[in-house]
Amino acid sequence: MLNGWPIINDEAKTMLMDQVRAFAQKEIAPKAKEFDETGHFPTDLIKQLGEMGLMGMMVEEKFGGAGMDTVSYAMALEEIASACASTAVIMSVNNSLVCGPLSAFGSDEQKEKFLKPLAQGKKLGCFALSEPGHGSDPAGLKCSVTKVEGGYRLNGSKNWITNGKEADFAIVFATLDKNLGHKGICAFVVDTKAAGYQVAKLEDKLGITASSTAALFFDDVFIPQIGLLGKEGQGFKIALHTLDGGRIGIASQALGIAKCALSASKNFASEREQFGAPISKLQAIQFFIADMATRLQGARLLTWAAANCKDNDLKYTKEAAMAKLAASEAAMWIATKAIQVHGGYGYTKEYVVERNFRDAKITEIYEGTSEIQRLVIAAQELAELK
Repeated sequence: MLNGWPIINDEAKTMLMDQVRAFAQKEIAPKAKEFDETGHFPTDLIKQLGEMGLMGMMVEEKFGGAGMDTVSYAMALEEIASACASTAVIMSVNNSLVCGPLSAFGSDEQKEKFLKPLAQGKKLGCFALSEPGHGSDPAGLKCSVTKVEGGYRLNGSKNWITNGKEADFAIVFATLDKNLGHKGICAFVVDTKAAGYQVAKLEDKLGITASSTAALFFDDVFIPQIGLLGKEGQGFKIALHTLDGGRIGIASQALGIAKCALSASKNFASEREQFGAPISKLQAIQFFIADMATRLQGARLLTWAAANCKDNDLKYTKEAAMAKLAASEAAMWIATKAIQVHGGYGYTKEYVVERNFRDAKITEIYEGTSEIQRLVIAAQELAELK
């Protein structure tokens, strides 16, 4: 799979993929169906991922991380997602949306207090940006903070927060001065055990059912000064920077879902017989497999290219949006065709492609819908004319 792609064609990354794949298929895949059916949060597996260094892959070793690059992270996350999309999104949020902004904007004191246990997998984080009326419009946040002696008081609510129930720390975005618009937004690290922090509701979802998606409510939550991430008014910048990296994570999750669906389709087509021969001999099925494989490889290359840009300190807003758009839409298309390959069997919960289909849909929605990705890409492309 690596041949011909020089940006990641090295022995260390090949070994990483092999090791993570072996763990995912042995320890995670056999439990994924049960997790999906029961909604059981995979606590023990997340602990194991932490021990393997997979919960803070891009964090410096001195702060508890694995010190790896973004390409390695994308590759590892794809393998986890191929086994269980729910486990993968828990890992993605902790890496991209929590450890990411703490690494980029946190002080050494914050990194020691918050980042180190998160990167080691001893604590879990969530990213609280979306609100009931503001998902794709982060500049219009209504969640607010006021300055008080020794810190801030937080009031408001957040929606669609992955890991919201289980998180120990939350990266929360709130407005300090509404008159300043997006320049009045701040980012905070909030202890979820603080008085007034409430998990108000858990969503009953179509897919990724083993990961919690929560509505949060803040009733005069006190945040000490150390909780301010970056500077006052820097929250909007932190949010956008974080989402760029997060989109690489969701693209990788989508790749894993698509990879699982393609693999299942190849196996099924080789074993299922019709008209005296395996259906893999039928040209219609061969065309499905060819198109599925091509879309997957194209999306994977875009994802790894975006990750490579990030690793080399190049602008990657457009590249991350392209990767997320291509990978999520490829995952949904491949999962749909996988059910078609399986015929009636694919419509039953006995076969993994039914779960792939449900899990794939969310990748077109969270961390920016496909429509938002197109707006981001178009804006970047048109800006090049100026």
